[in-house]
Amino acid sequence: MSELPPTSTGAPGLDDAALFDQLAHARDRLLAAIGTRIVGQQDVVDQLLVALFARGHCLFIGVPGLAKTLLVSTTAEALGLDFGRVQFTPDLMPADITGTEVLEEDRSTGRRAMRFIRGPIFTNLLLADEINRTPPKTQAALLQAMQEGEVTAAGQTMKLDQPFMVFATQNPIEQEGTYPLPEAQLDRFMLSVRVGYPSEAEELEVVERTTVGELAEVQPVLSAELLLQLQGLVRRLPTSRDVHRYAVRLARATRPGPDAPDAVQRWVRWGAGPRASQYLALGARVRAALRGHEVADFDDVRAVAPGVLGHRVLLNFQAEAEGVDVDRVIGQLLERVPTS
Repeated sequence: MSELPPTSTGAPGLDDAALFDQLAHARDRLLAAIGTRIVGQQDVVDQLLVALFARGHCLFIGVPGLAKTLLVSTTAEALGLDFGRVQFTPDLMPADITGTEVLEEDRSTGRRAMRFIRGPIFTNLLLADEINRTPPKTQAALLQAMQEGEVTAAGQTMKLDQPFMVFATQNPIEQEGTYPLPEAQLDRFMLSVRVGYPSEAEELEVVERTTVGELAEVQPVLSAELLLQLQGLVRRLPTSRDVHRYAVRLARATRPGPDAPDAVQRWVRWGAGPRASQYLALGARVRAALRGHEVADFDDVRAVAPGVLGHRVLLNFQAEAEGVDVDRVIGQLLERVPTS
């Protein structure tokens, strides 16, 4: 199996062995392209790539100014995908996302007809910027597209072009002017990724890069066609039933009940649903493949667990009173839930 030429973005008709070889090259090229603009944030970028190759939606949580929007737009450029951005504001309406009907008149005949104008959701990669600054009614406009890959508007259902992914940014809900995302909306996201402040050295590099000249240009390093093939490949890779069983056991452990771990009984009001089991297994498989491993292991499940479970576990008032966060609960589960 040979490497692609440096200028190539992929070719159709590759078998699974060749595609698997290309996956590591695709990861390296994307990391290099993203690194021309993004300083540090290695864990954030790694999780983004897991969601990308799993064809999952991803939610980035952090205060303004941490390059969340730049990260998503840079990824779209590196992939050569159609890119749409919606800035979520309190006055945004569902039609501003899905599209709206307008009345048009043919001047030559005087005949009038309704025409549907597609909204920004008709794209490959949609950036839902500051998604929690708009009310739940508007947030819900994304539900059908994220789950079923289609949009119902103007009395008809329209399929979205593939690949279709939503990468959203969210400000911490403690900030003024934010609305909590409904559980049904959160559950559509494969991963929630917390974006923290850079280190002092990284922040210095950010200042030096961004205050002199313009941002570096990013050229496409991967075609949409090859991306679709790689996304299909990860679902055909060999699987381990033991790993799947561990993913299910971990997700079920988050649900309060007679057999739940002590941490869950004490601090959790609502646990993760079956989508968590699916995404734990799929995320582990993608993470392993990106590192050149054909079969995922328990460590891959543990690595993706905070991103998969973090937004699906709802804590109770006792946890809030005791200063317990969801990361602590998940950390205890990872220590105590057995692999067999």
